[in-house]
Amino acid sequence: MLSSLDLLVLVGYLGAVLGVGFWFARTSGSTAEFTAASRSLPGWAIGLSMFGSYISSISFLANPGKAYADNWNAFVFSLAAPFAAAVAVRWFVPFYRRSGHISAYEHLEQRFGLWARTYAVVCFMLYQMARMGTVIYLLALAANPLTGWGVPATIVVTGALMTIYTMAGGIKAVVWVGVLQSAVLMAGTLLAIAMLLIKTPGGVSEIVEAGAAADKFSLGGFDASLYAPTFWVVLVFGLVTHLTNFGVDQSYVQRYITARDDREAVKSVWITALLYVPVAAVFFFIGTGLFVFYGQRPELLASGMKADDVFPHFIATQLPVGAAGLVVAAIFAASMDSNLSSMATLTLCDLYQRYLRPQAGEREAMRVLHLSTLFWGAISVGVALALMRVGTALDAWWQLAGMLSGGVLGLFLLGLVSRRPDNAAGAIAVVTGALVILWMSLPSLVDLPASVRNPLHSHMTIVVGTLTIFLVGMAISTLRRAFGP
Repeated sequence: MLSSLDLLVLVGYLGAVLGVGFWFARTSGSTAEFTAASRSLPGWAIGLSMFGSYISSISFLANPGKAYADNWNAFVFSLAAPFAAAVAVRWFVPFYRRSGHISAYEHLEQRFGLWARTYAVVCFMLYQMARMGTVIYLLALAANPLTGWGVPATIVVTGALMTIYTMAGGIKAVVWVGVLQSAVLMAGTLLAIAMLLIKTPGGVSEIVEAGAAADKFSLGGFDASLYAPTFWVVLVFGLVTHLTNFGVDQSYVQRYITARDDREAVKSVWITALLYVPVAAVFFFIGTGLFVFYGQRPELLASGMKADDVFPHFIATQLPVGAAGLVVAAIFAASMDSNLSSMATLTLCDLYQRYLRPQAGEREAMRVLHLSTLFWGAISVGVALALMRVGTALDAWWQLAGMLSGGVLGLFLLGLVSRRPDNAAGAIAVVTGALVILWMSLPSLVDLPASVRNPLHSHMTIVVGTLTIFLVGMAISTLRRAFGP
């Protein structure tokens, strides 16, 4: 349990987050400011904000747990980020900056029709509802033994703070809160690893030697198998996921649209990718360090403790007063990145103005932005609370919603490469890709006979789904051009 000083540090951080939101409320009274900060933000701030989005409570708690229980195989996912960034700054950033649209999906209507735009919006909303609910829920679980706060209360308070600062300051508050979150996150992480090195006899050399002896630094096999999480399977999975983030995820696209110029937008993407790799390595090193530390002192760890609970246990029992509060604040920082502004922007641009009120005035549009921020915030809290009772079902929903986002990337790439708009090709490709994704996902949802079960590793689902949509669409477009309508 945290001391009073630690709790004071944590509460002070939460108050600072709220303060940033209200500070930028002064300049977020128009739709241009609320959704795009009038395209005036510096690249370094946007980059730190997007980096904060990459490090959620899932990464902060799960990655040390993975390294503690297994090895560094999952770290390969991070190594793909710079490759995706290179693609993003070459094609994605110029494309979106040139289009002038705030919505990442408006151009899909021009390429394939209204159905494509709506499909992408629905996929994004489903994914973000599930993601934000899961992140808040995992934060509450981790905070409960450290703070003594109840899980439902932590969920509600965290969701309320995220909603309030986003409603108040819009995308500008999201970006600058992200800067604060990244600073606290990195400070807390460095403090945790420093204390781990001090507490472990032999320090870095002992962790490296003992970890290597236990094969803890393995990145996975290098064979060509697609049936196991080899180095290559995780790398390709990471590449497609990072391309999805930089290319078709509204929460990232909207942020680099806020940059004051193209050069600053490119800088923001590189800052995100190049920070993510070493910080991810630190999280995995913490997990290996915990394995060595508790291997030396097994009496300090309760028998049967889950791997994901080891790092929070170390924070609560081994860090000095005040330091533990900063590290717990870092866990909150990793979890309080808000995508509500992006969800509100899509609600206004792609749903309300597209279907209901195309000529909505400024005052009406701001009302929609505020109310939809509140609505999606409440939905995220509801998902997190529901996870307390039906975690397995919602975890499956989160997994499926995430894999559906691969379909959006495939459709985007099809529209980017194909020479002319082709509604039929796009529709057939998406339906085909969705069926492939559904078939590949079924083993994680229901028990299937071996004869019809997808043999590939689950990481390959988003990869195959994306390629299916792109290749089927290209094939149909080529045939239609060759043989006519």
